[in-house]
Amino acid sequence: MPRFATATVTELSQIGLLQELPGEQITKLAHNMKRAEIPAGSPIVPEGGEGAHFYASRRGLLAVSNRGGLGPRRVLRPGDYFGEVALAMDVPRTASVTALTPTTVASCDRATFDEFVRPLFADDE
Repeated sequence: MPRFATATVTELSQIGLLQELPGEQITKLAHNMKRAEIPAGSPIVPEGGEGAHFYASRRGLLAVSNRGGLGPRRVLRPGDYFGEVALAMDVPRTASVTALTPTTVASCDRATFDEFVRPLFADDE
């Protein structure tokens, strides 16, 4: 069973995307993000599944892969994030993410993503 704790402001400020948030907002986001320890080899999100959470990698390596692909499409490292496409576009998960090594992730639900993280993507349009 994963051990859950809230993420810290220090952890979140090391995620490139989240560095754009003002201090007060990153503090509120930290209180709404749960940290989980994921064993090596464990799937985190399945391709085609419903997007319910946004994730930020804190420790370890994660493989991003697609059905029918040979090997990982890319590897995520601490400071990377995933899960935003399904939430931002309201589509099923576009890839599977699996822990390659013992991993720590911080995640938040859709409401928290919509309030704090989604506006960071709006600037790109």
